[in-house]
Amino acid sequence: MAWEPRTYRQRAGAAGLVGFGVVQAETDLHISASRDLTVEAAALITGLRADLERYIARHPLFAESFVPVEAAEDAPEIVQAMAAAGAAAGVGPMAAVAGAVAERVARGLAVHSREVIVENGGDLYLLGRTPRRVLLVAGDSPLSGTVAIELAAGAFPLAICTSSGTVGHSVSLGVAHAATVVAADGALADAVATATGNRVHGPEDVEAALAFARGITGVRGAAVIAGDRLGAAGDVTLAPVGG
Repeated sequence: MAWEPRTYRQRAGAAGLVGFGVVQAETDLHISASRDLTVEAAALITGLRADLERYIARHPLFAESFVPVEAAEDAPEIVQAMAAAGAAAGVGPMAAVAGAVAERVARGLAVHSREVIVENGGDLYLLGRTPRRVLLVAGDSPLSGTVAIELAAGAFPLAICTSSGTVGHSVSLGVAHAATVVAADGALADAVATATGNRVHGPEDVEAALAFARGITGVRGAAVIAGDRLGAAGDVTLAPVGG
């Protein structure tokens, strides 16, 4: 797996919050909170990774499958959430890992900070009451960085997860520059973003991919960028950057 610099983080900033990074093995988070919570975040990540790694050691198919896998009855909570999300979206459970981790770290830090934003490889989980804008980054699409999703104060808690067939190292079977899904459940948003992106093989697939995403219970909205085409559906408010 080749490492790619996360240059989009250079454009990120949450007004009124302190930003910091926490890295453990493949887990690379950028977190914004009222103060630096590196130690607290690292402890949360350690626990989540331990739960996943122990489970995968006993059930290797969980990490290898590209189709849904049922979790064992005694599986850790994060494993059960990932399995449920994969089943809802029709993808393997590891398609939900980034969103699942982002949500659980954000919720764990909420006891220390009223406002928390956790970004995990382009997948976000947000808590708080401050209106925010989330920029849509879409590789070499001419639309990349030109539009953002506007989030009102009452929108949170909320996950915004993006899959891309042209950016990053995550597996995608499609060619969407960005398939973004909005949901309260981080694992679900991540899994559905992957499944939505898998359905995009050209600009002509945007509408069908959006309809798929919106048909899954728990999804609030979605946006898809393919080349020079942008589509959105559901509870998604788009605004031009700088507008």
